[in-house]
Amino acid sequence: MKKLGIPFLVILLAFSCNLKDKDKANAKPYFDLAGYFKKEAIRLSKTNPILNKTVFINGKEEQKNINIKNWDQEFKSFIDADINKASWNGSFNATIAGGLTTYTSHSEKIPVKKLEISLENNRLTSIKVYITNANDLYTSQDSLSYYPDSLYQIKKTQHIKLMETKQYRITGKFK
Repeated sequence: MKKLGIPFLVILLAFSCNLKDKDKANAKPYFDLAGYFKKEAIRLSKTNPILNKTVFINGKEEQKNINIKNWDQEFKSFIDADINKASWNGSFNATIAGGLTTYTSHSEKIPVKKLEISLENNRLTSIKVYITNANDLYTSQDSLSYYPDSLYQIKKTQHIKLMETKQYRITGKFK
């Protein structure tokens, strides 16, 4: 029995160390924006709220009350702005002041410039993301805002050389 116990113990110990390494590999260095919005998408798919959605494009506005069928797609801009990409690790500075955590990057290679997470009584009250893309032909600035169970807004201004500036805004208000 003792002969069987020692190899078993060694295997068990090696397996538990391997699990800890996997947990470390899956740990996010910054706020998990993609994970948060994927959970919100699941939650909102279950509750199926009515949304008053306004789309504003270059001065023209359209408004409708709708049920969103695909929340993952609706939150795609937020999910894509996640700052936990492996190549961005260490590129953001975090500051905490009261209930506000701000992540900032000044790298020209990283489009997400700032992520703000507001908490009140350990409850998330807002998320704001600021994105800038620029090259010789094109510049765009996005601001994404989310207030759980209240509203979300996506604003974008883009300018392509030799063309007029385009602006759009999407606002979804939960009813």
